[in-house]
Amino acid sequence: MTTATQRFDPTLDLVLERDIDVPRDLVWAVWTTPEHLRQWFAPRPWTVADCQIDLRPGGRFRTVMRSPEGEEFPGDGCILEVVPRERLVWTDALLPGYRPAPEPFFTAVIELRDSGAGGTRYTATAIHRDPEGRSRHEAMGFLEGWGTVLDQLVEHVHTMRR
Repeated sequence: MTTATQRFDPTLDLVLERDIDVPRDLVWAVWTTPEHLRQWFAPRPWTVADCQIDLRPGGRFRTVMRSPEGEEFPGDGCILEVVPRERLVWTDALLPGYRPAPEPFFTAVIELRDSGAGGTRYTATAIHRDPEGRSRHEAMGFLEGWGTVLDQLVEHVHTMRR
């Protein structure tokens, strides 16, 4: 299967890249299994109240984040690309079945590569339509938030392995 090529554009894209001490198979599993994703995808004390993943192009990638006060924030999107253990791409610009979404914000690209000693080189890219969207996402705390949930992903996998 061929994957789409993307070039990083600092005016439109935000990137989190890190080597983690978790095997790529397990990173893929916790990214693509709703029961696992619910455990780590929202920065604590927030939680994931609901998660639906239909792991195929055109399928649904949906999460509902819940604030500590109980307010819920749904995010619904369409999966664009699935390359098992390597690449997962989804967007909120489209709804499942490639239907246009009313308020698109970004497209997420998760890329996984082997790293030393059985770990994973993890790259998460958020692609935005315009510089204003990128700036807004950065101001919302993209690097801190996505970095925190990556730490929680690693913690969750370590818990699974005990």
